[in-house]
Amino acid sequence: MTAALGELARGALRELAQVFDRLPDDAADELIAAIASAKRIVVFGCGREGLQMRGFAMRLFHMGRDVSVWGDMTMPAVRAGDLLIVSAGPGMLATARTLVEIARKAGARTALVTARPDGELAGLVDIVAVIPAQTMADDRGATLSVLPMGSLFETAQMIFFELAILKLRPMLHETAETMRNRHTNLE
Repeated sequence: MTAALGELARGALRELAQVFDRLPDDAADELIAAIASAKRIVVFGCGREGLQMRGFAMRLFHMGRDVSVWGDMTMPAVRAGDLLIVSAGPGMLATARTLVEIARKAGARTALVTARPDGELAGLVDIVAVIPAQTMADDRGATLSVLPMGSLFETAQMIFFELAILKLRPMLHETAETMRNRHTNLE
């Protein structure tokens, strides 16, 4: 028989708390500073990490930032003063590597959100934000998350981004009301 829903939820929430207990207080500071100073921001991620990046882009838009999601038809060219943020929980994705190389050649700063600070991609970017959580790269073995595959990282990513927004808000002189005013009314 499988575990009860409440038991599974408590296990997942305990694991999420452990992820954030391992994060230093300044874990998002360098990324936040780069976002605050960027002229334009482009975000990239694959699969469920990509969904978290899209959610982050939405919040950055609510904050009045000029932000695009890689692959959207309205995405501008990146240039000096811009920031490319890529997600690669396992530490390396060929597409992310290519985009980082293109952005750097264009003069843009680059940032990585990952669980693997020792991964290949971390050595190619300007900023590395580490979320110490299980990804698909390490979802086999003796110590596994109650959540499947890379879900612990992806869920922690969403919370990490929301916390970054809370820290960015006063820096950019934003409030819940100014953010709400930018929310779509076409729903």
